[in-house]
Amino acid sequence: MELRKREEPLPGRALFVILLLCVSGGRAETARYSVPEEAARGSLVGNIVKDLGLTAEELSTRQVRLVPEGEKQYFQLDQHTGDLFVREQMDREELCGQSERCLVRFDVLLEGPLQSFRAEVSLTDINDHAPVFLNKEIILKISETTKPKARFLLESAQDPDVGNNSVHHYNISSNGYFHIYTRQRSDGRRHAELVLDRELDREKQAEVVFSITAVDGGFPPRSGTAVIRVVVLDANDNIPVFTQSLYKVRVLENSSEDTLVAVVSAKDLDSGMNGEIAYSIVQNSEDNRETFKINSETGQIRLKKPLDYEEIKTYEIDVQATDGGGLSANCKVEVGVQDVNDNAPEVTITSLTSSLSEAAPLNTVVALFSVRDRDSGDNGRTSCELLGEQPFSILPLVGEAYALVTLEALDREKVSGYNVTVRASDAGTPALSTSKTLVVRLSDVNDNAPTFSQAIYNMVLRENKPAGTILGRLNATDADAGENALVSYMLVLTPLGVSAARSFLSVEAESGIVRALHPVDYEEVHAFEVTVRAADGGSPALSAEALLRVLVQDENDNAPVVLHPPPDGSAAAGELVPRWAQAGYLVAKVVAVDADAGQNAWLSYELAKATEPGLFRVGLHSGEVRTARAVTERDAPRHRLVVLVRDRGQPPRSSTATLTITLVDGFSEAFLQLSQAHAGSPQQEEGDHDLLTTYLIASLCCISSLLLVVIAAFSGTTLCKGRLCPALPNSSARSSADSDLTADARDMAGRGDLWPGYHYEMYLTNDSGQSDFKFLRPVLPSPQSPPGCAEAGKGNMLECSPQRAGQKRPEQGTAALPSL
Repeated sequence: MELRKREEPLPGRALFVILLLCVSGGRAETARYSVPEEAARGSLVGNIVKDLGLTAEELSTRQVRLVPEGEKQYFQLDQHTGDLFVREQMDREELCGQSERCLVRFDVLLEGPLQSFRAEVSLTDINDHAPVFLNKEIILKISETTKPKARFLLESAQDPDVGNNSVHHYNISSNGYFHIYTRQRSDGRRHAELVLDRELDREKQAEVVFSITAVDGGFPPRSGTAVIRVVVLDANDNIPVFTQSLYKVRVLENSSEDTLVAVVSAKDLDSGMNGEIAYSIVQNSEDNRETFKINSETGQIRLKKPLDYEEIKTYEIDVQATDGGGLSANCKVEVGVQDVNDNAPEVTITSLTSSLSEAAPLNTVVALFSVRDRDSGDNGRTSCELLGEQPFSILPLVGEAYALVTLEALDREKVSGYNVTVRASDAGTPALSTSKTLVVRLSDVNDNAPTFSQAIYNMVLRENKPAGTILGRLNATDADAGENALVSYMLVLTPLGVSAARSFLSVEAESGIVRALHPVDYEEVHAFEVTVRAADGGSPALSAEALLRVLVQDENDNAPVVLHPPPDGSAAAGELVPRWAQAGYLVAKVVAVDADAGQNAWLSYELAKATEPGLFRVGLHSGEVRTARAVTERDAPRHRLVVLVRDRGQPPRSSTATLTITLVDGFSEAFLQLSQAHAGSPQQEEGDHDLLTTYLIASLCCISSLLLVVIAAFSGTTLCKGRLCPALPNSSARSSADSDLTADARDMAGRGDLWPGYHYEMYLTNDSGQSDFKFLRPVLPSPQSPPGCAEAGKGNMLECSPQRAGQKRPEQGTAALPSL
């Protein structure tokens, strides 16, 4: 214990400051000071920060505040110097009554980190009250036969002050019969007894009047005065005698009004009026006068009001018995108040964290509170507990102080807040308890990343849709709250496909709506994928990713494109049909493609226009142009067909192909050259009809001449079969003619070369009259003749022999010609 004396800021007063340091872990836990009552506002009490062992740096960085035990704050703290001052004047008598010790308690709370210290200020009494007699005139009746040295108990003066400032002694004025004697009780109070110095004589003086003065021990002393009137009675030989000089009783503090406390009894040997006894209580204190009453005839002492052990634990009652002659005797009744568990514990919250972070570590202080029970013994011994399962625990501190700390990890997403109920119970029988609910709200920490509702989003974008078209919406949620739960969407930049994806799509950051930036062509892009990210608004931000697949839906925005015959008409007159062609003879095949997909690319062919509609037909799905019936001599030699190619889109799109077909009787070289030389445009077909007839007659003559040559060649071949050519096959004599139409061949109308990408091969075989002229596949032309082939004539015809070529010729499309 360290006793330090501080200078009194008030003039003429000394202020003693007593600081009791209870060392625990190197810090003061309770600071005790002393200050006189009714000290003026602003009076210095002490420097509490220094007394607690704190530094000036800690004072500047940590907030210090005072938490009073009651409702009223009597002190204030200078945050800069740490000095403790009086804020409100305090009346010790008002706060503590007649209690010798008067303490004003408060807690000193330091934040960052949170600490609590206990402080007590003892109010020292000042002599601000003078003694007062309840009765300004005290009447005593004393028999004249009373012997000297007899003592008479007087009414005590009341002084609210305590200690030396209370009543110290009594004085009486000069009277010739009595002197005063001051006696101290066991409770420290002083009372006066009047002592008879010499015998009274009623015949000489019936009354003796003098004054009594009660003087306290203050400085300067204060006093109070009353008048004592002594009435001298006639002789009464016997005084009342009590059966006990001291009565000790115990009464429960919860006893109701009018409860019997004790019964006193006295006897008087006199008879008649002198033997009749009346009981009364000598009012030596205000508390006794307000608490007890006595039956003057029976001596029963009863309660005028309930007792309170927490206020007064013991009462001393002076009872006087007076007979009819005026003689009296006194006894003392000591009433001990027995404590009853009638006070529930009081829970006072000194500090509470308004918002607790969900990331708070274990043993984080959430609140500070104190528990007080006004009862004593087991009735005043308290314990605390938490109701229900809570992630908190109670940590005892110094004295009656407790701390509520975290016991487990917290998660705001599971529980956003807690109603923590603290129950304080005493050890009385039956036990009393008090519950206090503390509301603890958890503040959010960004510990949850957004979550997409789908790992993969599939969206469809129709081809050619305008910019701004909505494809769909992304949806992600975040279990956090506030800014930590605000989700924004964006496209993720990845090494591959970023430019294409970002040029096609955009994502609204707040709503997650996916829009097209510009129209997309299905023929260029069928589908694409992009990674999308959802990020929250926390710091640092957390994010999640999902895959967005966009399928481009085809629209019928492309018309069929005709590959054969070429759209420029360069091969429009290149189809030759022999006059002997039967029904179903393959004339040509229209080849077309559509850049669209699915149903939009399914093509159908139909004959839109024909010179003679009944002669030719077109395959609906194959595009093959065939004779619908056998060709007759009456049919016109030249025909023009318009084939319509149509897709199945909605609405459908179409293209046309034009074929010019010539009916011929044979394929002689001379005929081909003639046809090429005199072929004209479609506009000249009707004008050149007569000229063509003349050419046909000349061609027939040439063919007849060639027939003789063929017969001669056939005969020679027959003779050679068994002798010179054993290796030739016996099936038929074949002559082949390969024609590179790319280089030299011309169409019948004389319009120019065939399409450069096609090379047709023809074969003349036996029984060719029953064969078809077919174009099965194009063959790329070769600038050089294949091995084993030799030129057969001036028309760039090649004759190839399997023996010379050294390999078997693959099967190719053949065109059957009539035997020449």
